[in-house]
Amino acid sequence: MNAKQKICIITGTRAEYGLLYWVMKEIDKDPMLDLQLVVTGMHLSPEFGLTYKVIEEDGFNIDEKVEMLLSSDTAVGVTKAIGLGTIAFADVYERLKPDFIMVLGDRFELLAAAQAALIARIPLVHLIGGDVTEGAFDEAIRHSITKMAHLHFVTNEDSGRRVRQLGENPEHIHVVGNPGLDHLNHIKLLSKSELQEDLGFEFKEKNVLITFHSVTLDDIPSDVAFGQLLEAIHNLGPDVGILFTRPNADTDGRVLIKMIDDFVSDHTSAVVHTSLGQKRYLSAVAAVDAVVGNSSSGLLEIPSLKTPTVNIGDRQKGRLRAPSVIDCSPDAKKILLAINEAFDLDCANTINPYGDGQSAPRIVKTLKAIDCPSTLIKKHFFDIDV
Repeated sequence: MNAKQKICIITGTRAEYGLLYWVMKEIDKDPMLDLQLVVTGMHLSPEFGLTYKVIEEDGFNIDEKVEMLLSSDTAVGVTKAIGLGTIAFADVYERLKPDFIMVLGDRFELLAAAQAALIARIPLVHLIGGDVTEGAFDEAIRHSITKMAHLHFVTNEDSGRRVRQLGENPEHIHVVGNPGLDHLNHIKLLSKSELQEDLGFEFKEKNVLITFHSVTLDDIPSDVAFGQLLEAIHNLGPDVGILFTRPNADTDGRVLIKMIDDFVSDHTSAVVHTSLGQKRYLSAVAAVDAVVGNSSSGLLEIPSLKTPTVNIGDRQKGRLRAPSVIDCSPDAKKILLAINEAFDLDCANTINPYGDGQSAPRIVKTLKAIDCPSTLIKKHFFDIDV
């Protein structure tokens, strides 16, 4: 490889940026690679904390900003946002002329980015494909991006097998683990006293961290399921500290945000933060007694910190699980029982099935080994033996 390869990374949310952080660092410091960064979605929204500023504070240069979020979080609003994003990304790729485009996961913003890359004939690198999450349309988006992608970095062997089942070239499927775990090999977590001062949160004898997102395919509406969770944590009583992070900009996300704000205003033991950032988030996970909600983080990262997860509903149904994950239905009594079970669960010997925290170096090594990205464009369907 003679000239620097330009790797264009797209990020639209705080969570996905946290997973990409060390991959970006590895690319940025490598003399053979040139990092291009495009931010979109929630990063550019005041409502969700304008988290593009955090990216800049971390020392990254943002090459392009793609405004695509509408004020509406209805199905119509989200669909229109995808269309706006696809149009904008087409122009961005024409200006930046990257050799690779890299996306992680299954957000609708990334579906827009992937569609534009497909038509622009730019090789697409997809991280964390092949997972199963039956309770949200994220699953269909994830598999769609897989079929548009040319290089696949998956977190585990099961996911790699599913990508292979979708007809992808086995030589282009790489099991690298969860890149979010790389943080644990690089950062020093904050202490409880530092967190208390930083977050304005008084730790109690027992504490929970809650992240709950919209469930886009469930028969039970998101606000009804979340109402059951709020009832359960209300019944924990004032002696349990409750730390909320706000949900993503998904369908009906704003309804959940209002429910959180109303709950916090009525409970002195509860606080809410739009975005904790990766260091504060992981520090909080290590400090609390249970993580509660339906975020993928509860399965992907939390087990490495030896903290139990109470996973509610079907949003993460089908994902690989560590023994520290307790599943329950969105019913207040069952959620309360699961939280109390988590308080008593010993997770000291938990092994995270999603890797060892060395994903970023593996990803960069593979990218550097590709001399001519354009040779990946023409794909063939690889049948499997039935």
